[in-house]
Amino acid sequence: MSADQMNVGEMLAATVPMARTLGLKFLETTAERAVVELPDQADYHNHVGGPHAGAMFTLAESASGAIVLAAFGDQLSRAVPLAVKAEIGYKKLAMGVVTATATLGRPAAEVVAELDAGQRPEFPVKIDITRADGAVTGEMTVVWTLRPNA
Repeated sequence: MSADQMNVGEMLAATVPMARTLGLKFLETTAERAVVELPDQADYHNHVGGPHAGAMFTLAESASGAIVLAAFGDQLSRAVPLAVKAEIGYKKLAMGVVTATATLGRPAAEVVAELDAGQRPEFPVKIDITRADGAVTGEMTVVWTLRPNA
C-alpha cells in the first residue's frame, strides 16, 4: 500500500464536509477495499432509533468514493471520477455503529485500459453496510465513470 492510499481516508475526512459532519471514520482504504464507519449518534437517528437512511447512503457512497480514489488516484491528472448512479437496498434494521465495506466490481487495470483507449469507462462499486454483529443491513451499488479531461 502506498502512502497516498493510506492518506485517502484522511483526505476525504478533511475535504468532504458531509463526511466530517457525520463523523465518518475511514478505517481501511486500499485499491481492493475501503471500510468506513458511521458512529452511533443520536442526532442522526431515524424514527426507530437507528441511523437515518440518508446517513447510511452517505456512509456507503463515501466508502465507494474512497476505493475509487485509492484505485484510480494516479489517473486524476487525466480524468475526473464521477458517480453516475446509485442504488441502495435497506435489508435489516441498523442500530448502533454501522460499517460500509466497498469493493470494485471490475479490475482496475481493465478500467484504465478503456481510459487508455480513449473511452469513458464505467464500473460498479459494491458496498455492504453491516452492524456490529455482522448482519448486513444494507447493500448499495454505485456506478462510477472516469471522465477524460478535455
